[in-house]
Amino acid sequence: MKLRDLIENNAVTAIGDAEISSVTDDTRKVTEGSLFVCVKGGSFDGHTAAAEMLEKGAAAVVCERDLGLGDRQILTKNSRKLYGQICSAWFGHPERRMKLIGVTGTNGKTTITNVIKHILMKNGHKTGLVGTIQNEIGDEILHTDNTTPMAYDFMELLAKMVDAGCEYVVMEVSSFGLCQYRIGASWFDAAVFTNLTQDHLDYHKDMEEYYQAKKMLFDICDSAIINVDDDYGRRLFGEIGCKKQSFSVKENADFYADGIKIKSTGSSFWFCNGDKSHLIKTKIPGFFNVSNITAAIAACLEAGLAIDSIIPAVEEYEGVKGRCEVIPTGRDFTVICDYAHTPDAVENILKSVREYTENRLICLFGCGGNRDAAKRPKMAQAAAKYADKLIVTSDNPRNEAPEAIIDDILAGLEGGSADYDVVVDRKEAIFHALKIAEKGDIIVLAGKGHEDYQILAGMEHIHFDEREIVAEGLKLLDK
Repeated sequence: MKLRDLIENNAVTAIGDAEISSVTDDTRKVTEGSLFVCVKGGSFDGHTAAAEMLEKGAAAVVCERDLGLGDRQILTKNSRKLYGQICSAWFGHPERRMKLIGVTGTNGKTTITNVIKHILMKNGHKTGLVGTIQNEIGDEILHTDNTTPMAYDFMELLAKMVDAGCEYVVMEVSSFGLCQYRIGASWFDAAVFTNLTQDHLDYHKDMEEYYQAKKMLFDICDSAIINVDDDYGRRLFGEIGCKKQSFSVKENADFYADGIKIKSTGSSFWFCNGDKSHLIKTKIPGFFNVSNITAAIAACLEAGLAIDSIIPAVEEYEGVKGRCEVIPTGRDFTVICDYAHTPDAVENILKSVREYTENRLICLFGCGGNRDAAKRPKMAQAAAKYADKLIVTSDNPRNEAPEAIIDDILAGLEGGSADYDVVVDRKEAIFHALKIAEKGDIIVLAGKGHEDYQILAGMEHIHFDEREIVAEGLKLLDK
């Protein structure tokens, strides 16, 4: 491909006929004829390797400052942004050949995207999914390392979806994906905002920066569907200029839920839009999931589907792995696995489960290492608000000492009356929870959800599936 076909810029006129064999921002992948994009990261600045990449065979480099490399350097204000656009062009702009629906926010993204995809597929529309748990092309499941893949990987994935005949792509759009321009030249037919609560403040310097990153999605969409139950959602609704509609589970909105009834086996509610209302019965429990499903239905209506074709798909949907997932025990107590790893998510899951807990609500949780430490005591406070018993343990400690993380968590319980046990090893903590469970208790295992691994010191990944550990623990109880 010619360089001028990748970059629409007069600055490349002199070398526009150069044949480009590959595009990359990774020095290890540069070969003869590559276009190398200099990106400044947290630990390495690609600009420092630009001259070396030309010596290695690169046809040209993209950079943000004059490196003295003559006409083989292409200057731009934002290398990350231009790299995303280059990747879009390299793969023939696959983002223009499908309808994109994006979901952003702190909590709820995975459930909403999975429900939307299920509805679209049930209505005969082959759909791709990009998300936290996995990527999907129709029924094909692909591994993922990031909620929003890196720019080249993302466009390569979209190209595969086009080749497979996908009409739609439903994706979780992370703050990282937006502010690092991983989504390239993508434009979204519809964008959903769920909520904004404390998370990723190890990367974003404060909540305002986090909000502004999320807000970027609504500059590149035709239509917005926004949760006005959330403070940041109400703010966003007032600030954006695109077509916008609100959704709520607490008050009247463009789309809202009324007459909500929650059970351990699911929920029912009236989905209301204008002067029309429709009874929805779902197998997914949890008050917060009523909000998620309301958003998903609204997005599908915006995509042009009829409500009568949406409802049957919603009502048969079984739920998402690791999202309020009931792990079978065959006992007189219940174990629920949930990805809740922020204070707000912990409060949401426990508040919802509290409504149908017959005896005690036991919450087992920890906090990840090398991540936002400020939320650790807040996690404890959120858990103590609704749980009768807390079991404080590890999550993904990474390169931090698990005991130090737990000390940060326990700071949130100082001066309170919370009943808690500390069991550092998460596997032993789960065994402990099962051992103390009584008839009618519900144990919520918070933080891991769909993850089947734990990240230890040195960033070592070990196999760790809580479903397997629960089964092992139950066998020990029988001995």
